[in-house]
Amino acid sequence: MLIPKSFSIERKGGYSLMKKEKTTIVVAGVIIGVIAAMLVFFGNPANMGFCIACFLRDTTGALGLHSAAAVQYIRPEIIGLVLGACIVSLITKEFRPRGGSAPVTRFVLGAFVMIGCLMFLGCPFRMILRLAGGDGNAIFGLVGFAAGILTGTFFLKKGYTLKRSYKMPKLEGSIFPAVQIVMLILLVAAPAFIHFTEPDGGPGAKHAAILISLAAGVIVGILAQRTRLCMVGGIRDAVLFGEFKLLFGFVAILVSALIVNVALGYFHPGFAGQPIAHTDGLWNALGMYLAGFGCILLGGCPMRQLILSGEGNTDSVVTVLGLMAGAAFAHNFGLASSADGPTANGKIAVVIGIIVVAVIGVVNSRRKEA
Repeated sequence: MLIPKSFSIERKGGYSLMKKEKTTIVVAGVIIGVIAAMLVFFGNPANMGFCIACFLRDTTGALGLHSAAAVQYIRPEIIGLVLGACIVSLITKEFRPRGGSAPVTRFVLGAFVMIGCLMFLGCPFRMILRLAGGDGNAIFGLVGFAAGILTGTFFLKKGYTLKRSYKMPKLEGSIFPAVQIVMLILLVAAPAFIHFTEPDGGPGAKHAAILISLAAGVIVGILAQRTRLCMVGGIRDAVLFGEFKLLFGFVAILVSALIVNVALGYFHPGFAGQPIAHTDGLWNALGMYLAGFGCILLGGCPMRQLILSGEGNTDSVVTVLGLMAGAAFAHNFGLASSADGPTANGKIAVVIGIIVVAVIGVVNSRRKEA
């Protein structure tokens, strides 16, 4: 059988495009990994150059929504992520405000994702950075996270959906990025009603200079927006479509952060004594199982939700608010883990979360039409 020349050219062009996309994602991952490791050098907590869950938790505390004095600081990295994504989406005309897709369900899922993350003490991004720092406990988190995503993909195959979103006015999509500018002003002005962890008072007191953190957030926000980096999406796409390009980005983050950690003397392999971590393998796994399960039903990891928020997606804004509410619940009701391990309340909350997320998956699934 003869293959038309035009078909061969089209196939070759498609392969070249896919190769270019993979290269771009890997390069972005390398840059992000270096930035994350260097943020530790400039003052962020060890193995926490970037942690969306932890940083949203700190910001929630700074606003007085929880009273854990050790973790209260408006993190400029969060501000930078949203503004970076917003700026580049405006330039590329990808700023398309949309919303209205099951907001209450998204809020609840976001809250339980945060509770899962704070059981593990980190989001999927920090899970990778903990591995790059030699923290063996993150292996249990990775196994649980992958299992949660696989569970979520089961529901996707059954037709899970939170229904369509709708076009929103540009003003509606601009509110959350504008709020980030207000947050930056509050950080710099430091009025009395904003809470900050006292020096040497805990992880909230460890941070890079504002301009360094903000610039890092903007750069990562731009790269993540252009490449659609998402740990959840990477595993989901690999399972459903056999597409691994997003996973390559996170492998690049792991490798580049590892190299920088080794060079700076931050690589300390082992399980005991790891910074801001505990050694309970079962609950590390179950916490990230809940996070992975919830994220797959939301359509993206916490970082991806912030990037989409910068693009004007109000469904993702609601999810971020849910994440912040989850952080407040976790610290107000003793659900968050510590270096001493998980709490009894936290274990109960994670089990309840897994049940709730499973119910949401069942209720919002339907059989595909034959």
